[in-house]
Formats: sequence, structure tokens, C-alpha cells
Amino acid sequence: MIPYFDPPPIVTVPITGSQKSFPVRRIFCVGRNYVAHAAEMGGEVDREAPWYFTKSAHAIGQSGLTLPYALESQNYHHEMELVVAIGQGAFRADAEQAMDAVFGYACGLDMTRRDLQQVGKDNRRPWDLGKDIENGAVVAAITPKDVVGRLNGRRIGLSVSGDVRQEATLDDMVWSVAEIISHLSRYYHLSPGDLIMTGTPAGVGPVHPEDVVRGWIDGLPDVEMKVSPRC
Repeated sequence: MIPYFDPPPIVTVPITGSQKSFPVRRIFCVGRNYVAHAAEMGGEVDREAPWYFTKSAHAIGQSGLTLPYALESQNYHHEMELVVAIGQGAFRADAEQAMDAVFGYACGLDMTRRDLQQVGKDNRRPWDLGKDIENGAVVAAITPKDVVGRLNGRRIGLSVSGDVRQEATLDDMVWSVAEIISHLSRYYHLSPGDLIMTGTPAGVGPVHPEDVVRGWIDGLPDVEMKVSPRC
């Protein structure tokens, strides 16, 4: 069959040290994976199992660019996260097999229309308008896992126009990368091109037009965006 209109271009993220890029298939996001962040949002960590929301591939924003303040929001928030890129299929994987599925890691921003997310929470409705935002998943270049090595003890943080807002270590995550992949693979056939945003530390907060947001994780390329004026 001939498509009625031209298909949209494939969304990709750069790979460090390579001329190739990583095509994005889906984006899974882990909710409340840091105890202190759960507390600041008025909740608790579900220690029974991790839980998730999703973003579409259209949410990918390129690091280093000036990106729009989110439409129809008056309370646009930053959330700094470790991003895991899946490079091999995984289905019902145990924790050891889960790590075989990892292609690499990146810094990412889970940008959130907090006011619209709160409307969803208050009315027991989905969070899509708050989370699945155009340019709302800003991801820096992905570094292959063999180059990165072990994640233990690495610092994660974020600043807004030079003011440090978030600081923690990856050891503070409630659910490890292996546990997240293993659990998620019980519900989805994880495939190359899937990204997993693994949750944010405490310190999330608003950004404003002209702010420069920079996030870091030891050993990975920083993620950065400048916020353009509201439309």
C-alpha cells in the first residue's frame, strides 16, 4: 500500500564517538524512583514494584538547542534523569539478562507541565497532557555501556541558569537499571530503539523563558536546553 502522506522522519539521538545515531522507538518513564522526590511530590515510593508512564518519540528534543516553553502551561518543570537505551530485545528477562539488553546511557530531561499533570491527578485522569509533550524528553548523546562501565556512585544533578537545583547519586534510585528492565520486560517486548527514563531526584521545579537548564551525570555528556519565550 502507498502511504496517503509522507511518513514523518525517524527520530534519532546522537551516539558519542560514532557517525551513527540511535533511532527512538518508544520512551518509558519510571515514576517515583527516588524517595526524596516522592516525598516532595506528596507521595511515597511503591516498594512492591516500579511503575511507569510513557512519552512518544515526538517528545524527543535535541540537547543544546533553544526549545519552546510548553504550550498551555504556566508551571513548566525540569526533571533530571538517567536514560537507558535498549539495543537488544528483552522479554521476561531476569536481572542478569536484562543488562544484556542495554546499549548505552545518556542524560535526559523529563520536562513536565506540572499544572496539567496536577489536573490529571486531582481528577484521576491520565497524565498525558502533563508529560507527553513536544520537546519534553530532551536527551543528550548516548554513550555505549562498555565505555561507561559501572554506574555505582555516579553523581546526578541539574542547574537552572547556574543555580544548582538537583543533586543525588544514582545509588539513590529505589529500583536499579537491571530491576527496571526485568520488570518492564514482563509487560512489553522491549526492542532496540526503546528508551527508559529512570526517574528524577528531589529538587524539581519551574523553569522560565530565557533560563538555561543543564543536567549532568558523572562520565556522560551533559544535557542542556535554553527555554524560549512562551508562544
